[in-house]
Amino acid sequence: MASEPTPANPSGKQSTVGEIWGGLAAMLVALPSAIAFGVAINSKLGPEYVAQGAVAGILGAIALGLLAPVFGGAPRLITAPCAPAAAVMGGLALELVAKTRGDSPALSAAQVTLFMTLVALMSGGLQFLYGAIGGGRLIKYIPFPVVSGYLSAVGLKILLDQLPKFFGFKDLPLWKGLISPDQWKWQGLLVGTVTMLGMIYGSKITKAVPAAILGLFGGILSYFALGLFDSGLLSMDNKLLIGHVAAGGGSIFTAISERWTSLGALHLADLRMLLVPALTLSVLLSIDTLKTCVIVDALTRSRHNSNRELIGQGIGNIGAAIIGGIPGAGTMGATLMNVNSGGKTRLSSILEGVFVLAAFLLLSKLIGWVPIAALAGILMIVAYRMFDKNSFHLLTQKSTALDFAVIASVIVVAVWKGLIQAAGVGVALAIFLFIREQIRGSVIRRKLYGNQISSKQHRLPAEKKVLEEYGTLTTVCELQGSLFFGTTDQLFTELEPDLKMSRYVILDMRRVQSVDFTAAHMLEQIEAMLTERGGHLMFSSLPASVPTGQDLQTYFSQVGLVKPSQNVKIFDGLDEALQWAEDSILEEHRMLQKGQEKPLELPEIELLEEFEQDRILTALKAVVKERSYRTGETIFKRGEPGDELFLIRRGIVRILLPLGNGRHHNLATFARGNFFGDMAFLERSIRSADAVATTPTDLFVISRKDFDEASIKTPLLGVKIFARLARTLAIRLRHTDNELRALQEA
Repeated sequence: MASEPTPANPSGKQSTVGEIWGGLAAMLVALPSAIAFGVAINSKLGPEYVAQGAVAGILGAIALGLLAPVFGGAPRLITAPCAPAAAVMGGLALELVAKTRGDSPALSAAQVTLFMTLVALMSGGLQFLYGAIGGGRLIKYIPFPVVSGYLSAVGLKILLDQLPKFFGFKDLPLWKGLISPDQWKWQGLLVGTVTMLGMIYGSKITKAVPAAILGLFGGILSYFALGLFDSGLLSMDNKLLIGHVAAGGGSIFTAISERWTSLGALHLADLRMLLVPALTLSVLLSIDTLKTCVIVDALTRSRHNSNRELIGQGIGNIGAAIIGGIPGAGTMGATLMNVNSGGKTRLSSILEGVFVLAAFLLLSKLIGWVPIAALAGILMIVAYRMFDKNSFHLLTQKSTALDFAVIASVIVVAVWKGLIQAAGVGVALAIFLFIREQIRGSVIRRKLYGNQISSKQHRLPAEKKVLEEYGTLTTVCELQGSLFFGTTDQLFTELEPDLKMSRYVILDMRRVQSVDFTAAHMLEQIEAMLTERGGHLMFSSLPASVPTGQDLQTYFSQVGLVKPSQNVKIFDGLDEALQWAEDSILEEHRMLQKGQEKPLELPEIELLEEFEQDRILTALKAVVKERSYRTGETIFKRGEPGDELFLIRRGIVRILLPLGNGRHHNLATFARGNFFGDMAFLERSIRSADAVATTPTDLFVISRKDFDEASIKTPLLGVKIFARLARTLAIRLRHTDNELRALQEA
């Protein structure tokens, strides 16, 4: 039987159609804005460069649309000339036009164009570098108030720059033009107003056509309607229009060629002058792109590759600069139009660039008839939407007033001095905000005293009593974050009361990110204050390498904090530091056990007190065996069967939990007079950890089997041993509970 033909895949066809519609819809949004941004930039060079600016905007859209999605890491993202690029490049053009080099005359328009191209090229190269070294994630850590202020400043700058084009006055200061209605061109004012109304209300009329297209067509139609009453408006040479635009061949390629052949006249000083604008532009375009990517991820439940996207953006902007286009970034409006129209992969983004190229080749002659006021209207709406109006809510709360001040400062500097200067202010304020956040939060994560926390060495009741009585002599601080000039005074202020009563200050450094010289000097002052009282400054858990790559122990030695003449000690862990402080206090009261004391006899073991007077010690002696171990010798291993209880006559024993790779975790330490092995003795199960003698050790060993036989003959022996074990274990558990409560409350 012949097989039936396989039906076509309707979902695949539907997906391709979605990609085409997504790219087409995105082009309809991106193209008018690209033309407007190009005109906005080149109008700073003079009216005769307006048409060239329109072409530069289109060329930028073509290069970005074709290159960025191929190499980028965010499917669906539409990259095109954008407002931040227009603001930075426009401000740079204005600055360069009026700039002189020594006694040389002002730069020519051709030189300004070359310098702007180099800035775009350098910016693309920097973006590529950001992505290559993994800076995609770092850029997103710039404080939001700085980003908000900068983008709002960009919007305000664009708005102010477009007002003269909207009202039609020229060669007048902005404020003077606004109060001189006789200088306004009412035709341009009407066209711009119609365009803005189309941008605002277009989506309410229909969602099938982008609002930017409706606004632009509304402005063009209103212009030609006015032309019915004024034939002068129907001339391509009219100053209200973009003017003649060529679509390839002669003029465009000649302009590009002339631009690059003038590279030989560049000086090294010129490149240095362009570095700051290029750096500013690269960071701003990167932020704008990644901000759009994050929003698209949230809408589509996807995840972009920020580093790869920066590489793609860099290649796109390099390509745009080479062919004479203006730079750009991932744009919100065109990207959302792409997503809503069915675009799901990078194919839709590439098709957007193809459609821009087709429109340029087929409709270039019509582009010259676009009114400048219509483009001004589009940009004014874009600028208005860029301004972060929600930032004014920050004024309603005292805690956020400083954030608003940051936003306002960036905006004021941008308008008063320029975007380049605002970038410097933004960086300075970002550092200020970082320091503020560091100062707000304490670098002391937890502070405890010696009577609230103890080492893992189990002490006898008499020893515990001394350590509890003199526990305030030891202060334990767990530090966090960065110890630098901004947090140094805070740390000293919080420690100052303890320095007056403590002799042992332990600083646990495991969560410290960095230490600068100011902090090291402050720590040296703390050590000096402790030395005056016969105390010590101790560090525990010093990281071998913090995120900055700094080796703290080496750094402390280099700055002179750790040297033989100073009372500074470094321990691998907090437990070792606590044990040293406890030993110092016990030694002062002549109670320190060093492991070499005279071996205890059975009646002297704390667990067996009063056994002799109850006349049951003789029964116990019958089952007790004596053993001795050398330093480092293993008493038992984890996983071994065992039922013996060990009483320490002399020496020190550590209970270690094996972690693999030869590493161990110290669970507890027991000295003379104490006991261990109780879990296996009570449960008759396998050992849960290793026991190792850290000094020459003598033990009394009681086997559970032998003990049970003795208890049958002398029942009181079993009762008293189990009662004493239960009481001691309860005391240990209560002590652990108190430590956990202190740690939780600290």
